Amino acid sequence: MTDARGWLDRIRGLRLPDRVRVMNVCGGHERSISQAGLRGALPRQIELIPGPGCPVCVCPEEDIYAAIQLARDGVVVAAFGDMLRVPCNAPKAEPRSLEQARAAGGNVKPVSSPEEVLAVARSNPDHEVVFFAAGFETTTAPVAGLVARALQQEDPKSGWPANLTLLLSGRLTWPAVALLLDSEAPGFDALVAPGHVSTVMGPEEWAFVPEKHGIPAAVAGFTTESLLAAFYSVLRQVIEERPFLDNCYGQVAKPGGNPTARTVLGQVMDVTDANWRGIGIIPGSGFSLKQELAALDARARFAIEPEEDRKRAGEMPPGCDCARVVLGKIYPNQCILYGRACTPRKPVGPCMVSDEGACRIWWASGVREPAEPA
Repeated sequence: MTDARGWLDRIRGLRLPDRVRVMNVCGGHERSISQAGLRGALPRQIELIPGPGCPVCVCPEEDIYAAIQLARDGVVVAAFGDMLRVPCNAPKAEPRSLEQARAAGGNVKPVSSPEEVLAVARSNPDHEVVFFAAGFETTTAPVAGLVARALQQEDPKSGWPANLTLLLSGRLTWPAVALLLDSEAPGFDALVAPGHVSTVMGPEEWAFVPEKHGIPAAVAGFTTESLLAAFYSVLRQVIEERPFLDNCYGQVAKPGGNPTARTVLGQVMDVTDANWRGIGIIPGSGFSLKQELAALDARARFAIEPEEDRKRAGEMPPGCDCARVVLGKIYPNQCILYGRACTPRKPVGPCMVSDEGACRIWWASGVREPAEPA
């Protein structure tokens, strides 16, 4: 097995063009790249571009606002920890995040797995409990599995609690890449596809990148060796002008993905058009509960609809460039707020909040100075 130094030597031995832009579509990839210092280790011709790999960053602003209002109205809101600090566009006198709603007396419960939500609901039998579930396929599949398993339980005490509903904000990853590739300026010459999503959905989900668009692609894991193997693969494809899909994470990402995960997703959820914060509606990019499960949908139980007078619903805060960071149009430190008004202690946009957000990753890796705005 080739180690990281071996892959670097192979890459440095390639006759590269003057510029090759490689996009990664995973916050975990971006974290590994930044922590390992790969941008500085690779030849200068290679640009590594962080892409739409952060589900927290694209969670619709109106969903965050709805969760805050539920918490203020006495509903127990359970959410993954990195959702608590994501700000939304609320009046100055109101909480702008679930964390602020909690500080103001709202009952907000951070959880680290869907399983914990059942315990939250059972320990609060006199309250409505809403699970604010945001995430990509790898997070949404366990949520679907939780629903499917709980509904199959014959013992009511082990089944789905009557006081629990879902505020679902699940997204599929590949439609965002398809959106970029269908645009006039996709902004990258090769793609490194996410290993965890491919583990669930199957690596072949990314075959459209070379087959339809003629762009090299490789699935990668999260170690330095796996990432460098994927970089080497797509760089050779660029040089040889022979694009195909290479699975460099074959020990985990198997053809067809995870059959159980895909089955429960199909049983519990439909694929719908969905809003991505700051980007807009992307066709076929979201998950919603099936109609027969409407009783479990918080939007139905609480009649949640975006307020018409909230004109900024779905947008980023003023001056925030998170949407262009997510789409790989600029680097994180090219946002005019980066390191000035926006830091992890006082985040303005969602990309500085989540551990999968490119801005937060770059800051944690030591990039503290803003660059010239793009």
